[in-house]
Amino acid sequence: MTQLPESLAPLLARAQLWQGRTQASVRTQSTGHKGLDDLLPGGGWPVGSLSEVFIPRLGCGELQLVLPWLARLTQAGGRVALLRPPLLPYAPALAQSGVILSRLLVVKPETEDAARWACEQTLRSGGFSAVLCWPGKITAQELRKLQLAAEAGDASGVLYRDLSAVAQASPAALRLEIVDGPDRLKVTIHKCRGGQAGRQWLQAA
Repeated sequence: MTQLPESLAPLLARAQLWQGRTQASVRTQSTGHKGLDDLLPGGGWPVGSLSEVFIPRLGCGELQLVLPWLARLTQAGGRVALLRPPLLPYAPALAQSGVILSRLLVVKPETEDAARWACEQTLRSGGFSAVLCWPGKITAQELRKLQLAAEAGDASGVLYRDLSAVAQASPAALRLEIVDGPDRLKVTIHKCRGGQAGRQWLQAA
């Protein structure tokens, strides 16, 4: 293995340096979907990092993907923020899935700029375990700011984005695509630190 310069050691220690398919340990939280966890380095959503979920349309399973995770977070006392969701989440369905509603904050900023600002502040605050945001169009510089905010607040950030943005470069640790289908969730991994892109997970029947 190639010897790394000593100047890169601090980045490696903070899991901020890629080494091909290997990387220093990254903290994660299970997605609640065992098959998907098995495909992700560390077995779940990265903590203190940004993730992106690309969707072909609204209502394709974007909340279904994260509900087991959000239920476990809120049951353990963590707080979750939903910022600018296009549709108001249905509280009875969330509760039935195990989400503790008193630990859930839903914010509807009026503009995309306001949503991105709120996302950065919420991630950085240290008061939330997970922040889910529908930011609209976002630049590479803004993505970098959100990644740094997630690191500073030790939070897991998830951005829901249109599928057309999948070609945009991003500092996010994890990038997933929900593949449109008639019933079961199907997810393609486009990027995962320390793992293999291009793999797919299909929810069990």
